[in-house]
Amino acid sequence: MTRKENISELREKLQEIYHLGSALQVLHWDMEVFMPLKGAESRAKTIANLSGILHEKFVSKEFASLLKSAKTKLEAGKLGGVESAIVRELWREFERQKKLPMSFVKEMAQVCSEGHNVWIKAREKSDFKLFLPQLKKIVALKRKEAELVGYKKSPYDALLDTYEPYATSEEISMTFEELKNFLVPFLKKIKDSKNRISSTILKGSFPVEQQKKFDEEVAKKIGFDFEAGRLDTSVHPFSTGFHPNDVRITTRYRKHDLFDSFFGVIHETGHGLYEQGLEAKHFGTPLGESISHGIHESQSRMWENTVARSKSFWKYFFPKLQKQFPDPFGKVKFDDFYRAINFVEPSLIRVEADEVTYSLHIILRFEIEKELIEGSIEVEDLPKIWNAKIEEYLGIKVPNDASGVLQDVHWSGGGIGYFPSYTLGNLYAAQFYNTAKKDILNLEEEIAAGEFSHLREWLRQKIHIHGKMFSADSLVREVTGEPLTSQFFIDYLKEKYGEIYKI
Repeated sequence: MTRKENISELREKLQEIYHLGSALQVLHWDMEVFMPLKGAESRAKTIANLSGILHEKFVSKEFASLLKSAKTKLEAGKLGGVESAIVRELWREFERQKKLPMSFVKEMAQVCSEGHNVWIKAREKSDFKLFLPQLKKIVALKRKEAELVGYKKSPYDALLDTYEPYATSEEISMTFEELKNFLVPFLKKIKDSKNRISSTILKGSFPVEQQKKFDEEVAKKIGFDFEAGRLDTSVHPFSTGFHPNDVRITTRYRKHDLFDSFFGVIHETGHGLYEQGLEAKHFGTPLGESISHGIHESQSRMWENTVARSKSFWKYFFPKLQKQFPDPFGKVKFDDFYRAINFVEPSLIRVEADEVTYSLHIILRFEIEKELIEGSIEVEDLPKIWNAKIEEYLGIKVPNDASGVLQDVHWSGGGIGYFPSYTLGNLYAAQFYNTAKKDILNLEEEIAAGEFSHLREWLRQKIHIHGKMFSADSLVREVTGEPLTSQFFIDYLKEKYGEIYKI
């Protein structure tokens, strides 16, 4: 078999695998958006069985033979850049997946599918004990996964690698510790500032249909293609891409809080733009996938915060907001509005947190789940440890489980190792945007004029279209000229909130 024939057959088999993976994603999306509650048990079994079939296809002897042949050509230097990246990343994933028995894959899929609805019920009743048995099963399985996959130092690294390939918890711990050492005293300076700011001017009565209309208009203006995607409602906002031409985003609505849905939509639009920016010709290969969750998160955090909480952004959209919602915004001054949407106050809920406190929410989750997988704490200890860290880092007490340890969906679906991606996303976003401002003349002026295409295209060419051609670390160096550092994010917060709070 020639090199060309081998790679062609490999990609053909990959197409089958990826199409099955897309079908599984549709089932997961439907489970969170439209599935009736009583459908949970049967859906869990369907997902478990399809997950098993998908795993079986990926580690089959036929596929392994094609991949090993391609790897031999890779090692002999006979593959081009695109083919090399595809084979490199496929082999990496194959090595991981072949260590997981079929029975384990199916059990994990079913337990995590069931976990979602158990979590919803426990959260509704604000009772961690209702979720405890299911979470113990999930944690036990994730610990087992780490042992099956293998690791050098921490079992947490084996799970982290799913979301942040090539990263280690040791490296992340050092970066997060630097950031935490800045954030805690900086937050105290903001608390002590005499320049008092209130977000009460943002509250009102906002009909859900009007919210949807405004949110969709802004998402479309930024560049989300609604002919290749859609916006729906879910308990927890999320995004998923089945193909660059089929990307789904969700949000949730509160009648008295327009910006809960609004910033949720902008955040998920950032993810959606990344998914729509992947090259369709590479669908069914690692080059049709995002590099890491942290890089993916950089896109959502950049659009949600760096762009959509900026003065430039609202110079364009504030008059439209006033027209759409004259009560209460018709009487609100622009500067007061800008300060209000950048109001800093420690809060219990991560997804409602401001830019300054958000990363502290993530750091405490990272610390907790790392210790959980390493076995230094147990599932029963979570509420107590969670509440203690919230008080230590943010200075507030947790009144109940729904506002504390039960607020996030991630653990219910087995997403242990995911949380660090959010703060890494903040760091990547600041570093990328700093470079974008150098590369795009008058970027802030363009945004103020409602022109987002240059930034969107810059992100597409610099980040989206590459898929997994680079590692996250290599991409950051390629785009910005230096490795990831927390300093750009720290400088961004100092400048922005120093001006807002006069500190």
